[in-house]
Amino acid sequence: MSEQKNQTKKRKVAWGITGAGDRITEYVQIMKEIRGEYEETVEIQVFVSKAGETVLKFYNLENELKQEFPKFTVEQNANSPFLAAWLQMRKFEFLLIAPASSNTVAKIAYGIGDTMLTNAANMSLKAFSPVYIVPVDYEEKTLITKLPNGKDMKLRVRKEDAENVQKLENMEDMYVLSEPDKIRGVFREKFGSPAK
Repeated sequence: MSEQKNQTKKRKVAWGITGAGDRITEYVQIMKEIRGEYEETVEIQVFVSKAGETVLKFYNLENELKQEFPKFTVEQNANSPFLAAWLQMRKFEFLLIAPASSNTVAKIAYGIGDTMLTNAANMSLKAFSPVYIVPVDYEEKTLITKLPNGKDMKLRVRKEDAENVQKLENMEDMYVLSEPDKIRGVFREKFGSPAK
């Protein structure tokens, strides 16, 4: 009975994963570390876009995440699961999209909500509910990313992608994080220092 009581007291976070592969292994590691640090007080529920599911499978990370996070849901359509409504009803403290692909960033920047996560972000913002986002294409530059086989691949972050990130930075209740490690600071700010 006391175990059930503790479960109901946990605060909830919706963590969205899109179809971005750059540094995906690092994101998964940070997710697992944060879950462990806050397991007594915070429940992280994972919401994966269809493209995100493809990327997680490509990097052989899907099963690992499912084992670590019992509440792991894959998008069926823009309103299923009904994440947008749950965020508007404050069932979650906030929505975190990490990693956020350039496609997701562009859609949110222009108010397009045709996927579960873009719809959830737009509806959250309409309801004054905070959204945190870590775009993989944060600033215009050339970067090296790792493929599942360990090989390096050179990528260009285009000017257009960086401009869409800047649009997000100007939105009310939208918090843009420049890199995955900044997520830890969000949890500390919202939930205090992790239990030792």
